[in-house]
Amino acid sequence: MSLIDIFLSTLNITLPVFAMVFIGIGLKRWRWIDQAFVNTASKLVFRATLPAMLFFSLADADLEATLDPWMLGFFALATLASFAAAWGWALLRVRRPLRGVYVQGAFRGNCGIVGLALAAGMYGDEGLSLGGLLLGVVILTYNVLSVIVLAAYQPREEGDKGVDWGHIVRHIATNPLILSVVAASPFAVFTVPLPTWLTTTGDYFASLTLPLALICIGATLSTRALKQGYRTTLSASLAKMVVVPAVATLLAVVAGFTGPALGVMFLFFASPTAAAAFVMAKAMGNDETLTANIIAMTTLMASVTVTLGVFALRLAGLI
Repeated sequence: MSLIDIFLSTLNITLPVFAMVFIGIGLKRWRWIDQAFVNTASKLVFRATLPAMLFFSLADADLEATLDPWMLGFFALATLASFAAAWGWALLRVRRPLRGVYVQGAFRGNCGIVGLALAAGMYGDEGLSLGGLLLGVVILTYNVLSVIVLAAYQPREEGDKGVDWGHIVRHIATNPLILSVVAASPFAVFTVPLPTWLTTTGDYFASLTLPLALICIGATLSTRALKQGYRTTLSASLAKMVVVPAVATLLAVVAGFTGPALGVMFLFFASPTAAAAFVMAKAMGNDETLTANIIAMTTLMASVTVTLGVFALRLAGLI
C-alpha cells in the first residue's frame, strides 16, 4: 500500500468522527438545535444509549480474544504517570488557582465518546469490545484522580468540610457505563446468547449513541473564550494532544503492544479533554472558563493530531 493510500484510508477512519463534531457546531450556530436539545440528548446518551452500546458489544464479545489484563494494567499505569507528570509540570509553571484545572485538562480524555467512536471506525466490533473493557479502567481512574487534584486546589470557605468521598464512591458505583460493563460480563464470560430480536433492537437503540454524542460535543464548543488565558490553555492542550499520546504510545510499543490493542490505547490516549471535566471543575469551585477553553482547543486539535498519529502508526506497521 502506497503512502497516499495509507493516508487516505486513515482519513476515512478519523474524518467522519470529527465531521460530526463540526456538524454539531454548525447546527447550533444555525439554531437548528438549542441548548435544551443538547441537554436532553446528552442525558439520553449517558444514561441509556451509550450503556446499551457497551452492553451489547461486550455481551457478544469473545473475551478469550479481547480480554488482556496486561493492557488494562498498562493503561492504568500510563494514566497515573501522565497525571503525575502533568501535576509536576503545573507545580513549576502554572499559577496555583489554575493547577487543578490544568492537570485535569492535560490527562483526562473523552474516551467514552470520541475514543469509542474512533475505535469503532478503525476496528468495528472488536474496537468496541476492547474500548468497552478499557472504559472500566478509564471511568475509575479519571474520576478519582480528577477529584484528588481539583480538591487540592478547591477554594475553601469557612465551615467547608472538604471532599465528600462517600458521594464520589457512590457516583462511580452507580455510573451507568460501569453498570453496563458489569451487567454484560456474565453474558460474555459464560457465552450466554441473547435473543435475536433483543440484539437487533439493542443495535437500533445503540446506533443513536455516536451521532448524538458527537453532535452534542460540537454544539457545546465555544471558541469565543479562547482568548482568555491562552497560554495556559495552549500548554494543557499540547500536553493532552501531543505529549501524553506520543510518550504513552511509545512506551506501549516498547512494552510489546501491537495491532488493535495498541491502536485502541492510542485512540484513548489521544482523545480530547472530556466534557465531563467542565462539570466536575464547576461543581468543585475551580475555573470552569479555563476548562471550557481546554476542551474546545483539544477537540479542535484532535482532528489533526489523531489523524497524524494513526497515520504514523499505520505507516510503521504497528496497527
